[in-house]
Amino acid sequence: MPHLTSTEFAGRIEELYGAPLAALETHAQDQPQGMLAALLGSHHDIALAERSIAFHRERLAQLVAPDWEIGTHEVSHVLDCARRLAEAVAVRDVQAKTASAVLRSLGRVHPPEPSTAPVHAVPAAPAMAASPAPSR
Repeated sequence: MPHLTSTEFAGRIEELYGAPLAALETHAQDQPQGMLAALLGSHHDIALAERSIAFHRERLAQLVAPDWEIGTHEVSHVLDCARRLAEAVAVRDVQAKTASAVLRSLGRVHPPEPSTAPVHAVPAAPAMAASPAPSR
């Protein structure tokens, strides 16, 4: 199953709450911690991981460029950058998997539409008549 990117995740949050992400972030600051704050936190974590992935991928490409000579000193930088890239990917994947599962479990609740059918009162059930005392 492909993971949601931070942009797709933001769109799903906006769809769920019916407002732009910036407005939701402002609203969440004034509210007690809840589902919205958790979703916004997950979005932030996914976006941060994606920025980290992009940075470390670019840095790794620089370190192993064909015109760049890799010496003993550079090897440790290459390994460190590759490790950080792998960590960022792992964080992004775990966050995205959890956030996707939460989003799939939620649905936007639409207010009920007013009914145009007349409402009929349901008659009350008849009271049970007291049975006469048994005679002897």
